[in-house]
Amino acid sequence: MTDPWVALEPGADPAERVRALRRAHETFTAVGTVPRPVRSVVAESWRRSARAGVGPDGTASVELTDGDLGTYRAEHPLARVMPLFRELMGTFAADGEHLLAVCDAHGRLLWVEGHTATRRRADRMNFVPGARWSESAVGTNAPGTAVALDRPVQVFAAEHFIRRVQPWTCAAAPVHDPRTGRVLGAVDITGGDGLAHPHSLGFVQAVARAAEAQLALLVPPHPETAPSLSALGRDEAELTLDGRRMRLSRRHSEILVLLSRHPEGLSGDQLLCALYADESVPPVTLRAELARLRRLLGPGLLASRPYRLTAAVESDATVVERRLETGSLIAAAEAYTGPLLPGSQAPAVVRLRERLSGGLRAALVAHGDPDLLADWAHAPWGEDDVEVWRALAAVRPTAPVRARLAALEAELAAPAGRPQWRHRGGQRPWSCAT
Repeated sequence: MTDPWVALEPGADPAERVRALRRAHETFTAVGTVPRPVRSVVAESWRRSARAGVGPDGTASVELTDGDLGTYRAEHPLARVMPLFRELMGTFAADGEHLLAVCDAHGRLLWVEGHTATRRRADRMNFVPGARWSESAVGTNAPGTAVALDRPVQVFAAEHFIRRVQPWTCAAAPVHDPRTGRVLGAVDITGGDGLAHPHSLGFVQAVARAAEAQLALLVPPHPETAPSLSALGRDEAELTLDGRRMRLSRRHSEILVLLSRHPEGLSGDQLLCALYADESVPPVTLRAELARLRRLLGPGLLASRPYRLTAAVESDATVVERRLETGSLIAAAEAYTGPLLPGSQAPAVVRLRERLSGGLRAALVAHGDPDLLADWAHAPWGEDDVEVWRALAAVRPTAPVRARLAALEAELAAPAGRPQWRHRGGQRPWSCAT
């Protein structure tokens, strides 16, 4: 075979290959070995699927419905190129009795469109918008494997890990953010055995490249003029102002985080209370910090009486909060890059930090998504979070997860006086508004 990413080499008999693949699939699910003629890319995917705990008789779960799905799709970057996908692939899908599907970087299907009868058949295996089709959820499949490997891939018939998907053939290609190179999701064509042709793989790859080119054109040619503040996962916030990026001191970071949340402004007494746990700190200390911040920002952005920002400054913490409030949990988790100013002991910042991380964490545990829980558990801020590890073990009870949970629970059962991790830090009570 000249191209390992194409399912059938020229001249191969599709019916004979299906029979051979079914025998190989039964062998793998029975004894764990992968005989020929399974392609190496498929064999490796089968092994990953088995390690993730996927069963060959499983099915996809629908995670986003109705309003949650609509909100998430509206905010997703690939929504901007859906008209292009429909223009390039819609007629091909409808005329060929195929489906056009688009998933996000987690393998969640955002759009499934195409031939009406084919859609009804696909509905029976939950190949529907809002369903998770990542490899870790349903095993080998083109959209899930494409985002897992960041490569265009074709999956033919019994190469699919789950048996109920084996009557289908699909080809998918990842779509990247043209600025960062980050995988945004994948575009997929799904249908019958007729798609097991090199042309279908080349087709979706060309469509993905066209989408990336379109996204590049949609990027503003000049930096955004609206100020923005990045304060998650860093002790010193970064302010983007008039196309310039500047790193702020810790105290200036705290001040801007609080003022960005209070467009109406805060009095000197309110800021003093919010920033200093020590009530003996004199007001002149705060006034000196504000004077230095005003010189750094330049004229016009920081006003006084009350202290306020004269232009809206959106912080990354506010983005996470807004997405949580609208029920867009996946988007909120993607935007959360760490605790808010984790080294800050300012009472108001501590309270905001705990409220944000606690709200997101509680939503993840309640939702029970294994990939989102795993992302949190393996992040620096979640590696000792026993509640999240318990939730992860309930939905993905692999040996490493169980071992980590056992170690954490042993630490919790340690004798009194031994240092133990606590999710909620002990912040000092305070009365200022946040």
